[in-house]
Amino acid sequence: MANNISWPLITCLADGEYHSGEYLGQQLGVGRAAIWKMVQQLQQAGLLIESVRGRGYRAAGGIDLLNAESINAQLSLTAKHCVSTLQVVQQIGSTNSTLATGEYGAGAVMLAEQQTAGRGRRGRSWVSPLASNIYLSVRWHFHQGIANLEGLSLAVGVALAEALGFHGVDDVQLKWPNDLWLKGKKLGGVLVEIGGDVNGDCYAVVGVGLNIAMPKAVAQDIDQPWIDLASVGVTDSRNAIAASLISHLVVLLSSYQVQGFARYKSAWLARNALQGQSVSVTGAAQLTGKVVGLSESGGLVLQTLSGEQVINGGEVSVRKMVQA
Repeated sequence: MANNISWPLITCLADGEYHSGEYLGQQLGVGRAAIWKMVQQLQQAGLLIESVRGRGYRAAGGIDLLNAESINAQLSLTAKHCVSTLQVVQQIGSTNSTLATGEYGAGAVMLAEQQTAGRGRRGRSWVSPLASNIYLSVRWHFHQGIANLEGLSLAVGVALAEALGFHGVDDVQLKWPNDLWLKGKKLGGVLVEIGGDVNGDCYAVVGVGLNIAMPKAVAQDIDQPWIDLASVGVTDSRNAIAASLISHLVVLLSSYQVQGFARYKSAWLARNALQGQSVSVTGAAQLTGKVVGLSESGGLVLQTLSGEQVINGGEVSVRKMVQA
């Protein structure tokens, strides 16, 4: 279905006004029957396209399309100096996978209207409906080795949460190691992929998925409670939000080699969604305990029956306490 999406039709309908099938057919060089089929495909993909006899088709509320020029114009001065390229693509497999190739240099930024192979942690797929959310990746280069990038995904979470504060969302919490939570539900996630020399030149590709206005038609594919910014009253454009996220990210990345995770630890703990809760950690082994903090390198510290233990990887899930 994804490959059949008509992006020219999306562009025509983005203004939210009614357009007749005849007009749309003229613009795209196809017949009215073809337009009808294209509209059906957009509806199946989750876009709210209305059809009214005698008036034509419209996208209810318009379509908030990403625009590289608009995002660039809204970047902070620091970000404008740090970003080498900023590209918006209509459809791609994965922005992270693309920026991980040797074709892209330091400071490259890519956003996509839709991902067909978006990825989360541990091989999970990331639901990426078209023209609805933010799928963003930034590539950055470092010179002191991969070992100095401990805690980076946690620091990224802090930067993203602070960026969202500029859009009126002040209560974003962070679930170790890389989820953004709002009102107890998942708002977004971070995927950091690193390559290069353990002790020398290396790079990180920081991927961000953020729910802006998740179409209900595709939400059934999400396997956990979720929330989006639209549901809490955020009306700022995706371009404005993307610019804030990028601006905060590049400031973090440009100084992380010097400051490390220590600069962000207290801010992360202040937003810790699991503080004091009993959790289970699934990975190579099963472990349960109460979340009591973070190590200096960003590991999750649990109080267990055998004392404090630091978790540096694995999947954390909240274990609800059962009252006797």
